This record gives sequence, C-alpha cells and structure tokens, in this order.
Amino acid sequence: MNFLAPIGRIVLGFLAATGRLVIFAFHGLRHAVLPPFYLRLTGRQMMSIGYFSLPVVGLTALFTGMVLALQIYVGSARFNAESAVATIVVIGITRELGPVLTGLIVAGRVAAAMAAEIGTMRVTEQIDALVTLSTNPFKYLVAPRLIAGLTMLPLLVVVADIIGVLGGYLVSIESLGFNPATYLHNTFNFLEPIDVISGLVKAAVFGFIISLMGCYQGFHSKGGAKGVGRATTEAVVSASILILASNYAITELFFAK
Repeated sequence: MNFLAPIGRIVLGFLAATGRLVIFAFHGLRHAVLPPFYLRLTGRQMMSIGYFSLPVVGLTALFTGMVLALQIYVGSARFNAESAVATIVVIGITRELGPVLTGLIVAGRVAAAMAAEIGTMRVTEQIDALVTLSTNPFKYLVAPRLIAGLTMLPLLVVVADIIGVLGGYLVSIESLGFNPATYLHNTFNFLEPIDVISGLVKAAVFGFIISLMGCYQGFHSKGGAKGVGRATTEAVVSASILILASNYAITELFFAK
C-alpha cells in the first residue's frame, strides 16, 4: 500500500492549503466590514486596481469585440444567419468575455503587484513591525485591497462591456455593411438584464479572488527575493485558475436549466 502514500500526502496538503486560504479569507472579510477603516489606503488601491487598469482593459475589450463580430459573421454566413451577429456579440461580451478577460487581465497586473508588495514587506519584516506598532496587518494591508477588488472589478467590466460592444458595432458597420439602426435595434432588443447582472456578479467574485490570492501569496511568502518571485507567480496562476473555475460555477448557477 506504499504507492498510496504520495497520493494521500497530496490530498492532505491540498486540504490543508484550502483550509489556510479559507481562514485567511474569513479574517480578511471580517476586518473589511469592521471599523476602523483606512479610507486613504482603500482609495489608493481603488485607483491602482480600477483607474490604472482602464487602458489595458479597454484595448482588450475593443479588439475582442471586433474579432468576435468578424468570427461570428464568417460562421453565421454559412447558415445565412448574419443578422444574429449583433445579438451574439452583446450576449457573448456581457455574459462571458467581458468579465473573464477583464478578470484575467487584472489578475496578471494586480495580483502580481499585490503579492510582490506584501511579500517584500514579509521578507523584510515590515509586517512584524506593523504588529509591534499595534497595527493589525489584515486591517492595514488585506482589507483595503479586498474592498477595492470587490468594488472596482464590476466598474471595469461595465466599461469593458461598452467598449467591446462598440468594437463589434464599428466592425459590423464599417467592414461588414450592416445598417447602423438595425444593428443597434438588435443589440438592445435582445439584451436582457440577467445578461448584465450575471457578468457583474462574476466581476465582483473575480475581484475578490484576485485581491485574495495576491494578499495570501504575498502574506505567506518566505525565502528572500526568490520567495517573493515565487509568490508573485503563484498569485497570478492561482487567481487565473480560480477565475476560470468560478466562472463555470456562476454560469451554471445563473443559466442552468
């Protein structure tokens, strides 16, 4: 039975890591809703996650919408269903591509930065210094980032949805010869509130995951500069995997028959 021992160690290690992450998330959320609040730190994180992510999110959404319109037109032309381009573009952007691509882009940018910053503070003993000064590290470091992630990702997704649909509109009008009034009518006529709401719920969950993994990996980093680099990589990878997994779970919750 010795061949089962490595499998058991992997399973036990996974369960232990999951438990540590859940406890960390619980403490972070508890300090995020209980006073005192560091408003200046929270505002700074909102700017970092939201405002400074706008250019890359906007460009990603624009080109995604343009490519999506072209691909849908080529595929639907085989069945003489070109009129469905506007409908599929707006549903695809608002339900899936807007939230998921925004989450992955922000994860690569923000989770790495959070893990590097907090990890550097850990290995240089700045977090221990905060405890010595009677400052709770969860209240000072984790809570502002969780609040910023939860609030800024939905706003970024709203912008991404608008720009992505605009990109599909521009390609359809300028390159594919669609009538502007008909395209806009189909876009707004078939768009339902649940499409937008599901995307915003996904965005809030993704924002929490990004902030949580960045803080968690940085908080538990060790081993000097090499440990900080490893924590940065693990933050981006784990956040991306959890975003894709939670995307399926939320889609199943909203749209399963």
